[in-house]
Amino acid sequence: MQAFLSATLPSPELILIALPTLIFAYVVFGFAGFGSALVAAPFLAHVMPVADIVPLFAMMDCIAVTVNGIKLGRKIARDELWRLVLLMAAGSMIGIYLILTIPPRPMMLLLGLFVSAYAVYTLVMPQFTGHFSRIWVIPFGTVGGVFSAMFGAGGFLYAIYLSRRLADKDALRGTLTALLGISNFTRFAFFTAAGVYNDGRLPVLALCALPVMAVGLSIGHRLAGRLDREQFIKVLCVILIVAGVSLIGRAVYG
Repeated sequence: MQAFLSATLPSPELILIALPTLIFAYVVFGFAGFGSALVAAPFLAHVMPVADIVPLFAMMDCIAVTVNGIKLGRKIARDELWRLVLLMAAGSMIGIYLILTIPPRPMMLLLGLFVSAYAVYTLVMPQFTGHFSRIWVIPFGTVGGVFSAMFGAGGFLYAIYLSRRLADKDALRGTLTALLGISNFTRFAFFTAAGVYNDGRLPVLALCALPVMAVGLSIGHRLAGRLDREQFIKVLCVILIVAGVSLIGRAVYG
């Protein structure tokens, strides 16, 4: 029993970095309904492998979604939803294979590049016009699944695709909410099937983090009714750029 606890309990260094990071990550989740792994990964990657971070948040986000409650609108574009779900599942299997086979340092570099690029894109995102044809579901659904499994962040691709397919805002919101909920549970199921949780380290860490997650969600819910969403996202993007660049520097220079 003592050997199991020493092997599974988080180190003091991990706790020191993880506690504020997890609070901030779930403030974002409580505010926006997604984004916990995207926010936390570039900070936690300094003290734990990316191959552990994404499965950890796959597990914790399932708990957060359950606690938050999945508030689905009455309007869901089921045909769009199921096409995306099937391709997302295929992409997730590819992403899980990649995250479990790519060495830690290249994964750290990829994460830093991805987070920085995502933040810059969000800050300068152009206003798209026009309508996507149905064929675009293939790259958006598949690559979104890959990014979800590798970095815990494919939701922005689904949002881009659906916003160019669905004119009804209620249908867009309901379909995207349903898709993100399914994505969380799909990632968790695939990581479970791959045996990622078998040694008990990540479940124990998730259990230890539950009180911190609850604090972050509570703060995020309060902020959602008080802060301007666009200003919050801009501040978040600046933080992500700094974190992503620091991660790139660590991956390149050690």
